[in-house]
Amino acid sequence: MRDTFETIILIGRPAAGKSEVIDYLKKCTDEERRRRFHILPFEELDDFLYVWETFEIDDILSRHGRPRLFTTKDYYFTDPFVWNLYIERLDLEYRKKLARDPAYHDRHTGIIEFSRGGEHAFGEALSHFGDEVLSRAGIVYIKVSYEESCRKNRRRFRPDQADSILYHSLPDEKMEFYYKLNDWDRLAPAPHGFLPIQGHQVPYAVFLNEPEKTDDPAKLGPALEDVFGRLWTQLRQRPGR
Repeated sequence: MRDTFETIILIGRPAAGKSEVIDYLKKCTDEERRRRFHILPFEELDDFLYVWETFEIDDILSRHGRPRLFTTKDYYFTDPFVWNLYIERLDLEYRKKLARDPAYHDRHTGIIEFSRGGEHAFGEALSHFGDEVLSRAGIVYIKVSYEESCRKNRRRFRPDQADSILYHSLPDEKMEFYYKLNDWDRLAPAPHGFLPIQGHQVPYAVFLNEPEKTDDPAKLGPALEDVFGRLWTQLRQRPGR
């Protein structure tokens, strides 16, 4: 029987602490990561890379006098479906990994990371994953308030590293426009449980990161043991397993 996760969907508001969690896990030894968190050497799929690529492509087109495809000049999306397009790309990349290597999860845990905002934010995003992800995944939601998300978003910004996973940031007006609303508490009011998504009962666990724990490894390690431990218990109890 498996003693490790196949796939973890790591989600939350911008700057909730997702990148810090991944950074902490990277610094663990393989043995420690498996023993404490049920995680193998892992590979990340993060849709921020697609977001930034979209900005770059539109800037190149604009520089050559061509119409921008997805964004305005100040980087607002012209069609909200682009958020679902990014999820479909994450799903496609995951399926390609499995197609290339059917035994992928014997050696790796996959971590899929993204943020969403809006009235139907996470519910809509999660519905765009296919069976390959949903049948294997557990969800960790890092919970912070909108105000805390804004505070940490401002704190992490480094202008010379705006394209990086750890140090990208949004101006306050875009935070409000895209991320002030959030549907997680309506979808999953309990600290752990199951989400019905596309015919799958997907286990989830919530990591409360307010007051902040991701800035202190001494607090973060035990907090991750707790949330991944609860998620592992939910996974083992998944209906129809």
